[in-house]
Amino acid sequence: MPDSKFVVRPGVSFSGLLFIAFLVLKLTGVISWSWWLVTAPLWFGWACIILIPLVVLGFGAALTGLVFLVTFIFHLFKRRQ
Repeated sequence: MPDSKFVVRPGVSFSGLLFIAFLVLKLTGVISWSWWLVTAPLWFGWACIILIPLVVLGFGAALTGLVFLVTFIFHLFKRRQ
C-alpha cells in the first residue's frame, strides 16, 4: 500500500448537518425561508473562496487606479509651475 498524505474521514461536515437541519425545518413548515437560504450552507464556502479573491483584486485595481490618478494630477500641476 503506497504512502498517502490524504486522510479520508467518513461523515458529514458541519455545513452538511446545517443543511439537513434547515431542509427538515423547511419541509415541515417550521421555517418559511427561501430555498436560497436553506441551501446556503452548501454553497457558502465556495462563494467565499471565489468572492474573497475577487474583492481583494477589486480593491487592488481601485488602489492602483487611484495612485495613477494622483500621480497624473501631480505631474499636471508640476508642469504648470
